[in-house]
Amino acid sequence: MNLELVNGIDLSIMIIYLVGMIFYGLYHAKRQSSEEYFLAGRSMTWPIVGISLFAANISSTTLIGLAGDAYSTGISVYNYEWMAAVILVFFSIFFLPFYLRSGVFTMPEFLERRYDRRSRYYFSLITLIGNVLIETAAGLYAGSLILKMVFPDVSMTLIIMILAFAAAAYTIPGGLSSVVHTEVIQAILLLAGSLILTYVTFQQVGGWENVMAITPPDMVSLIRPIDDPSVPWTGLIFGVPLLGFYFWANNQFMVQRVLTAKDLNHGRWGALFAGLLKLPVLFFMVLPGTMARVLFPDLDNPDTVFPQLVFNLLPAGLVGLLIAGLLAAMSSSISATLNSASTLITMDFVKNLRPGLSSKQLVRVGQISTIILVLLAAAWTPQIEKFDSLFKYLQMVVGLIAPPVVVVFIWGMFWKRGNADGAFFALISGFLIAAILISLKVSMPNSAISQWHFLHTAPLLFLICSVIYVVVSLAGSPPSDEKIQDYTWKNKIYTDETASLRLLPWYKNYRVLSVFLLIITFIIVWIYR
Repeated sequence: MNLELVNGIDLSIMIIYLVGMIFYGLYHAKRQSSEEYFLAGRSMTWPIVGISLFAANISSTTLIGLAGDAYSTGISVYNYEWMAAVILVFFSIFFLPFYLRSGVFTMPEFLERRYDRRSRYYFSLITLIGNVLIETAAGLYAGSLILKMVFPDVSMTLIIMILAFAAAAYTIPGGLSSVVHTEVIQAILLLAGSLILTYVTFQQVGGWENVMAITPPDMVSLIRPIDDPSVPWTGLIFGVPLLGFYFWANNQFMVQRVLTAKDLNHGRWGALFAGLLKLPVLFFMVLPGTMARVLFPDLDNPDTVFPQLVFNLLPAGLVGLLIAGLLAAMSSSISATLNSASTLITMDFVKNLRPGLSSKQLVRVGQISTIILVLLAAAWTPQIEKFDSLFKYLQMVVGLIAPPVVVVFIWGMFWKRGNADGAFFALISGFLIAAILISLKVSMPNSAISQWHFLHTAPLLFLICSVIYVVVSLAGSPPSDEKIQDYTWKNKIYTDETASLRLLPWYKNYRVLSVFLLIITFIIVWIYR
């Protein structure tokens, strides 16, 4: 154990907090039915929905990834954060009403309503692979980085297995209700801890002028040139929105939280609230990473920036509390991913293959699936070290998985002629191309294809899959009225909604709230352009 980093007080706080969170999660468990286990009974109000969305995204993985990328490349990593607010406005207007009114458990289930069962199965498979490769494995990796600094003599494999066990401790018996309630606590703790750490870091560097003295000007700019290795402006325009749309509007891991809302208004308010919470991330999660360049100019691994700030700047007690919060947030985020993935396996595969299973039997299937998934994620986790940084790994994998999925959702929502064959061939083609590119990245990281920026690869893959979707759809028969009547956008939806919104005060009108959110977002981007 590295006694220079933590003392007895910190270790005691970490242990007590983590054990307490497990019991808190179990206390809020809902296990009576599949709807309660997988969707928390569809009873959540907008503050819980919004904070849960935010906490699931701003976990220990993102905290470490944002600070690490800000340390090595500057604040351009914040482009993913403010873009989330824009995407969530679009999601609230166009897609969320269809998701909630359809009463689906999963996003692949929605695709079956719009297309057919083939699209449902393939999207479930893609999502499962993404959940294992992205969220669960990355969360385990982030947690292992922290604990490896505290316990340098313990093997990384053992640390990963311990974290995997902790993550599954309340997810398996408790379901999504346990996950959502623990996430609210994690979010509050991480926000408070991050604000304290930002203040302490700012004091230690002696002011922003000292940061600028050693930081190139382009590192504090959001809009970068086309050859920028982090976020080129072309990637910001064409690539980041694709990744954001997949993550916030199509990804089971995130959308499942909005599906827990008690009604459409609470779902919309919660989504917009999450978008608002994303905006201050620049000040207490990104900028500390840039400021750390003054304090730790020669770090070999940028992903250790946030733990280094915590261990070196905070006093005893606060170190233990913030590290406990990081690990618990990591555990909560992984738990949410595992619950989402087990929902996919149970509702998209097992329930269709064995329709006679009772609600309790479906829950048991979900629990067994969680055990298998966490073992697979633990096995993949060591591969993340082959990438430049944790955040680049996350965005690169999403950039390859997202485009075909976004194609079938957007075209399917706004183009009535799109049919099941078009969606199926677009999904499978995009999946095969992504699998090849990911394999090349792992096996030949220095090849020309592997070096091509993922924010340029994503829109190109989107274009290829769109062409496949349109050509195959036009070559086949038009979809039936059943497939488009309740699952495609019509202007009548907007006009009918306008009439109902007139009855609400302005502060409950999601359109007014959306405009305010977009204005605030624009101001921040303009200042740091």
